[in-house]
Amino acid sequence: MRLVLPSDGELHENTLAFMKACGLAVRRPNARRYTGSIPALPGVAVLFQRTGDIPMKVEEGSAELGITGLDRLLENRIDESRVTTLIPDLGYGSCEFVLAVPDSWLDVSSVADLADLALEFHQEGKQLRIATKYPRMLRRYLFDRGINYFTLVPTSGSLEAAPVAGYADLIADLTATGTTLRENRLKTLEEGTILVSQACLIANPLQLAKSDRCLSLARSLAELLESHLRAEPYYRLTANVQGESEQQVSATILARPQLAGLQGPTIARVYNVDDQGWYSVSLLVTKERLLEAVDHLRDSGAVDIAASQLSYLFDGRSRAFEQLFGEGT
Repeated sequence: MRLVLPSDGELHENTLAFMKACGLAVRRPNARRYTGSIPALPGVAVLFQRTGDIPMKVEEGSAELGITGLDRLLENRIDESRVTTLIPDLGYGSCEFVLAVPDSWLDVSSVADLADLALEFHQEGKQLRIATKYPRMLRRYLFDRGINYFTLVPTSGSLEAAPVAGYADLIADLTATGTTLRENRLKTLEEGTILVSQACLIANPLQLAKSDRCLSLARSLAELLESHLRAEPYYRLTANVQGESEQQVSATILARPQLAGLQGPTIARVYNVDDQGWYSVSLLVTKERLLEAVDHLRDSGAVDIAASQLSYLFDGRSRAFEQLFGEGT
């Protein structure tokens, strides 16, 4: 099974770090090689391609799976039946695709204002010029909002300078913090967020269905990524609590159900020489409530309280594969 990963840009390093955190470290002989492997998952061949080319590689069947930005997928995808999202949000690479105008445009602060301006330009025999690297998404967005008079200016370089340089009136670009836009005296428009994007795992379901071996490897990889994401907010707490019985200890812990774990605490008898009625308590809590849960265990008489972050938290089924192939796959 072939997995294609970004070879450039911010997503390159972040993807490798994410894969390593999931227990799927990628081995690449050297930075000039465009192939690699995942020792923890034999049978998976890793290919490195430019982020913008990854949707095309998956769609054409050069790879069964890929990791890219959602913005790249939606801009470059042609056939939705041949490339779709398996996991839509991998938890990194967050950015927004926004419309930004010069901050000197005091009368233009919303998309509605931009629509009025486009009409004014048209009546004067001019076209509103918008510089962007994502013409397909932008065109659909503008048409959906009744903005029909504009010209898109494709560019591969930095967009922020376009209005100052005079080859565009405004821009539609990706931003993570908005700092670069502000430094170049640009402001985002109200309701001007075209897309909230992040890294996603994409798949070619038709290609995967051709091979049971590829399907099995894809499921293994997707489930490890999915369960790691699901586990990230949780810590496991274990402690020893003295009590009269499992029922009495569980009642004490369940007195605050919001701190008693996902499905409630797990309680087991601790056997020792003195037999003083000790019980081991185990429960899952979110990081935000970790100290609160520790205090609750202390109030319940707990000692030897240990906390460990989860690496994986598997659900009853793989939600990603249920959505892709239907229940029972």
